[in-house]
Formats: sequence, C-alpha cells, structure tokens
Amino acid sequence: MTPNEAYSDLAAALTSIYEKREAENISDWVIENITGKKGWERRTDESELSLENTALYEKYKAELLTNKPVQFVLNEAWFCGMKFYVDKNVLIPRPETEELVDLVVKDNPASSPVVVDIGSGSGCIPISIKKKLPGARVVSCDISEEAIEVAKRNARDLEADVDFRVLDFLNEINWTTLPSPDIIVSNPPYIPSDEKELLAKNVVDFEPSVALFVPQDDPLIFYKKIQHFASIKLRNGGKVYLEVHENLAKLVRDLFAKSSDNVEIVKDIYGKERMIKATWKY
Repeated sequence: MTPNEAYSDLAAALTSIYEKREAENISDWVIENITGKKGWERRTDESELSLENTALYEKYKAELLTNKPVQFVLNEAWFCGMKFYVDKNVLIPRPETEELVDLVVKDNPASSPVVVDIGSGSGCIPISIKKKLPGARVVSCDISEEAIEVAKRNARDLEADVDFRVLDFLNEINWTTLPSPDIIVSNPPYIPSDEKELLAKNVVDFEPSVALFVPQDDPLIFYKKIQHFASIKLRNGGKVYLEVHENLAKLVRDLFAKSSDNVEIVKDIYGKERMIKATWKY
C-alpha cells in the first residue's frame, strides 16, 4: 500500500462516521503523521509503506473507527500555532479558545502581569499566554493530577515557564496559595449535564467529563467562584477573561456586573457570545 492509497482507504472508511471533508482532513493528518510527508508529496510517492508504518496505520484506523478523536489517536493537537501533547486526561484544545488567548494578549501587550489560569487542562491557555507575553508570571491550577502532568509535559516541550499546581479551585480555602493576579483567565467546565446527549460521541465517550460538565441545577458554579475570587484577590485595575457557554453569556455578564466596574460580552468569529471580559477598578 502506498501512502496515497492508505489515505484514500482511510478517508473512505471514515465517511461512515464523519462528513466527507472532515474524513479527508483527518486522513490527511494521520498519513502525514505516519510518513512525515505532506499531501502534495504523497501524490507522486509510489513507494510502499514499511511493515512498521502499515501496522501503525491499521492501529490508527481501528481506533478512529471507534469514534476516538484523531487528536487522542495521535496524541497531538495544534493550538496557537504550537503542537500540544493530549490524551484522555485533558480536553482537546478548541480553535475558539485561541480567541480567548488572543483577547488577553491584545489587551495587555508588552506587559508583565501576574496571570492566574483556572483549569489547566493541557496547558494550552497558560502556555500560549506565557509564550506571547514572556514577561508575565503565569500560575495555572487544575483539580486533576493527570491533567497537570500533561500540562507540565507541554510546558517542558514548548519551553514555557508556567507554575502548574494541583488544586481544587471550588474549595475557597485553597485560594490563599494563589497569588493576587492582574489577570484571571479561565475556560472552566460549563456544559449543563442534561446537554450531554446533544454532544458527539467522540466528545462524550473520550474527553474527561470533569472538564466538560456542571450540575444542571447550578451551571454557573465555576463563574460564581471566579467572581468571588476576583472580588477578593484581583489587583486594582485587574481583568478577568472567560470562555462561556453561548446560552449562558448574559447570565455570566450579569453575575460579574455585580462587582466589576465594566463587563462585556465578546463574540467569537462565528458571532456566538463566547467570551466575557470584566475589569475591576477599586
């Protein structure tokens, strides 16, 4: 089997669970990962896959056909132009979350803020902020020890000096161990538990529930805690940047309007109410 034949075979197989274009994109990513060759290089490559690469191809194909996300199959995801290691212990970084990082960086160019990130996951947010704002001191926390290990691995690989900590943010006693920040940033769990059935199988079956879902009767649980944390720990003129559920954006805005001097909803590139920015001035 040549690389191009492997690509065609995989794309055809994946159309059973994905739209044609997505199946082709996934197949292109997988074959490039195996062979190290771009699509245009493969089209004229008549060499056969090695036995080792053929075995790898069959393994990846079998995993993908169980709805396992390609990012977990290959243990890689791209975010802000950087390759992150990901596995079952963390969420797959989403393109819309890059907009949250961009908002933080755009508002704070060439500054040296103290940044507290809540919910490390793969480390994509704090690492990207540190790479774009080298003068920042970045502290990031997550309740999952396994997630913190993934984040630390990415920080080492990407040479980003981020202070990662295993910490249950919902327990206010732990706040004393966190610095007083100039910037708080978070993409916390925000999907109400009754929406689980609306999500794709490759999300529900493979990504960690603790990083996705919140109780149906208290969907703002993390935002309430972040708002309280900001009220007592944020420095004068400090800012809070949050990713939110598009259906909950106005509720989160109203929550932060109780204590911040200025709060706004920021839409993503698709026009969805995806981010909240709040500023404190004492």
